[in-house]
Amino acid sequence: MSSYAARRTALRQALQAADLDALLVTNLLNVRYLTGFTGSNAAVLVDASGDDASVFCTDGRYLTQSAKQVPDLERLIDRPCDTALASRAKGRLGFESHHVTVDGLDELTAAAGKVELHKAGGLIEKLRLVKDEVEIEALRMACAAADRALAALIGHGGLRAGRTEREVARELESRMLDHGAEGPSFSSIVAFGANSAVPHHSPTDATLHTGDLIKLDFGALVDGYHSDMTRTLVLGKPADWQRDLYDLVARSQAAGRDALEPGVKVSDVDHASREVIEKAGHGGDFLHGLGHGVGLEIHEAPALSKAGAGTLSAGMAVTVEPGVYLPGRGGVRIEDTLVVRESGPELLTLTTKELVVV
Repeated sequence: MSSYAARRTALRQALQAADLDALLVTNLLNVRYLTGFTGSNAAVLVDASGDDASVFCTDGRYLTQSAKQVPDLERLIDRPCDTALASRAKGRLGFESHHVTVDGLDELTAAAGKVELHKAGGLIEKLRLVKDEVEIEALRMACAAADRALAALIGHGGLRAGRTEREVARELESRMLDHGAEGPSFSSIVAFGANSAVPHHSPTDATLHTGDLIKLDFGALVDGYHSDMTRTLVLGKPADWQRDLYDLVARSQAAGRDALEPGVKVSDVDHASREVIEKAGHGGDFLHGLGHGVGLEIHEAPALSKAGAGTLSAGMAVTVEPGVYLPGRGGVRIEDTLVVRESGPELLTLTTKELVVV
């Protein structure tokens, strides 16, 4: 059984538990998760009885592509796909209520006729919380591309006085492509000096100077899966306050990583990391949640934060990224992508977390 067929089998169990005869999947990321299709227009009707009664739909632009990517489902070439599939459904039909618009629901209702429509938002996202080994390997490759890009950037002198944040961001993203990425996971954050105190700083023409902290938050996209990593470096000999700040965040990050165990509340993971910073008197300078899930989206469940709900399960892929930000001076964030395992978290971002001086 392919990984896609196995995911559809797991979805059917959820459909049966929800007393639904089928689910109309219109979110393209969820379509990809269930079928492997990567085009820009598609939907799939997953029948609770099995793949023999399920139907994949796309338009004529993807006739050849869909034949290769979705060989194990009946294919319907039509447009629009959502109403075309709704008209073929029977019984109790679930739909992705978190994705369908108000106008779209009116169109589905008209197309479905006597079929009962039921909100079923989030069913697939719940399955996506726990990654299978195919997904984890894609994440592993994405993290490796980012690791190698950073090593190449440093090794070729890419972090030197006079370069701008924008120049470094462009080179870092180019090097990720050189090392197997389809593209960046998101717009890279490159922040020098005082700009490193802004958690989500956008690169500017600010230039790098000796003594500056360098915050790099970036990731690579491989097979649709996202990596996420932050490293903070310094150009030239670090000042005492920079080294002390770095050591504090490193201890906090280690505490968060160590707390990643199946069955642990996500809020407790945040607390384990945040407590280290609070005890050092910098609780008010840790301005965001500890981390988030990663996968087909760069930010997905679970949320590792004070207000986060739920517990960790083996196979979840998450980030751990505490930071301390001192306005006008600089900030430090250290972030890894990891997989929760029964035997302890698997680290996917392998770049050193020692303070790198360039």
